[in-house]
Amino acid sequence: MKMKKRLLLCFLCAIILFILMVSTDNDFIQHVSPFVIGDWNDITCYEEESASNGLPDFDPELDKPTTDRNIFFHETSCFDEDGLVLNARQACAVESAAKMNPNMNVYLLFVSPSKISNQSREMFHQLQSYSNVRIRHIKPEEYVKNTPLDLWYRSGVLKKSRWPRSHMSDILRYLTLWKYGGIYLDLDVVVITSFEHLTNFAGAEDWDNVAAGVVGFDATALGRRIADACIRDVRANFRGDIWGNNGPGVITRTLQKLCSTKHVRDMTTSRCHGFKVFSPSAFYPIHYKKWKVYFKTKDRNKTMKIVEKAMAIHVWNKFSKSEKVNVNSDVPYVIIARKHCPRIFNNCGEVF
Repeated sequence: MKMKKRLLLCFLCAIILFILMVSTDNDFIQHVSPFVIGDWNDITCYEEESASNGLPDFDPELDKPTTDRNIFFHETSCFDEDGLVLNARQACAVESAAKMNPNMNVYLLFVSPSKISNQSREMFHQLQSYSNVRIRHIKPEEYVKNTPLDLWYRSGVLKKSRWPRSHMSDILRYLTLWKYGGIYLDLDVVVITSFEHLTNFAGAEDWDNVAAGVVGFDATALGRRIADACIRDVRANFRGDIWGNNGPGVITRTLQKLCSTKHVRDMTTSRCHGFKVFSPSAFYPIHYKKWKVYFKTKDRNKTMKIVEKAMAIHVWNKFSKSEKVNVNSDVPYVIIARKHCPRIFNNCGEVF
C-alpha cells in the first residue's frame, strides 16, 4: 500500500512538472511565477509620512517634468529601519539610462519614505553624480490624486491583491506615463543604446505577449490615447489574483484593441496607427527561460552577438537575483555592466 501511494505521488508530481513545461509563457508568468518565487507583501509604508532624514518628496511644481523626454524607474518595496536599499544591479539600470540618454531626465521614484541605508549610500552617491538623475519619494495617495485612479486607489483594492508591491509597480508605470509622458523601465533593464529617438512604443517579450518592462508614451495625441486606454484598463480589469494581468496584460489588451488584432506578429506600425511594437530582439533578446546565459561563459560569444543587436537587455530579476557574479568574471552580464554602468560597476565591491 505504501509503495502504491509513493508511485501515485510520483505520478502526480510528474504530471504537474509536465504541465509546467508545456504551459504557455504567459500562463507561466501570470500563474506560476509568483508561487515559485514568492514576494514580501507588506505595504504599510505606503501610508507613512515622509521621514525627516529620507529622500526629498516629489514636488509637483519643482519636480514635474517640463517635457515628455523622461525615463522613469519605480521601487515599490517597503524597507525597515535600516533604510532604503538599492542594489548594484538596480543602480546599474538607472545609470545606464542616464549615461546613454544625457538629454533625458531620469527619475528613480521610491514609495518607501525611509532614509538611505548605509549599505546603499555609495550607489545613491554614484547615481546622483549624473546631472540628469532625480531620486525622489512619492506618497501613492498624493500621487494618484486628481487622476482617473484616485477613487479606485482610495477604495483599497490594492490591499486585497496577493502581490500588492508588484501590482503597485504595474499601476505606477501606467499612471506616471499618463501624468507626464516618457518611458518606463524595469529596474532590471540595462540600456545599451540611446532611447532619445523613441516615442510611443512597447516591446514584444515573445510572439505571444507584449511586455511592460520597457514602455513609452509621449505627449502627442497618439501617446495620450494609449495612456488613457491603459489607465482605463487598469481601473476596469485589475485582478489581484493574477500575477501578470495588470502589467503586460494591460498593454497587450490595449494594443489588441488599437491594432485590431490579437496576434503580436500582426501589430505593425501602420496597423497600430503609428504605435511601434518592437520584436523580442529589441529589449528581451534573451527569453526568460534562458536567463542563465547572462551568467555563463559557455556560449558567451553567441550571447554577446545576440545582445549587440538589442537596444536594452532585461535580465529577469525574479529569476536571476540570487545569481551572484564576481566583477572580474567575463560572463555576458558583467561585460555589459562594465561598459554601460561604469560608475556603479566600479564601486560595487567584488560581487555584482
